Amino acid sequence: MGFSIEEKKILLIDDEEAILDLLETVLKKEGFKNVFKASTGKQGIYMFKEEKPDLIVLDIMLPDIDGYEVCKNIRAISYVPIIFLSAKVEDVDKILGFGLGGDDYVTKPFSPKEVAFRIKAHFRRNIYIEKMAETKEKIIKFGDITIEENKALVKKGDKEINFTAKEYSLLLYLAKNFNQILSKRKIFERVWGEDYMGMDNTIMVHIRHIREKIEDKPSSPKYLITVKGLGYKLIKD
Repeated sequence: MGFSIEEKKILLIDDEEAILDLLETVLKKEGFKNVFKASTGKQGIYMFKEEKPDLIVLDIMLPDIDGYEVCKNIRAISYVPIIFLSAKVEDVDKILGFGLGGDDYVTKPFSPKEVAFRIKAHFRRNIYIEKMAETKEKIIKFGDITIEENKALVKKGDKEINFTAKEYSLLLYLAKNFNQILSKRKIFERVWGEDYMGMDNTIMVHIRHIREKIEDKPSSPKYLITVKGLGYKLIKD
């Protein structure tokens, strides 16, 4: 598989004990030995700080603070992958989750095996990014932005910029295709690894976040350009 899932720590945060137990059982059958559970948002934040998990499965509807608030607390100090669980099916809820730094979104009712496979996919994707960094060009530069692939590191001048896994994957994909117009469909299917299904707003949220981090004037971008009706391109000056 390319990575040892036995060593990976998974934190499950959900107020439904049956779901926690079911997910724990399935994950352990799939080879994950280090599975931790929390039934409230505050307990989840505490366990995150104590256990330092490699990935979090986070329910949105919690009895004390909601999953969005938990995500914001975690994103203030870490970019660990977060998979949201929710009974909500509206695109606006997914967009909010992605906008706050979520990496994936699973709608209830769901198959526990699907969640396990999505977790594995996240770890495989990270390994893929690392291997790509090892075998291809190590440094990508444009303007005052430097991408160090072997470290999955982005700098603006001498200052390191924090990116979520999805933001970094999107920026790297654009940077690997400098000056090429990439359609929203192509971007979503390549970066998210799923069928497009018109997820325009999800891409727009991530593009906006990237601009806020790399552009001097995000509202008038110099590098990450929108090509109306066609998509986006990253310009190398």
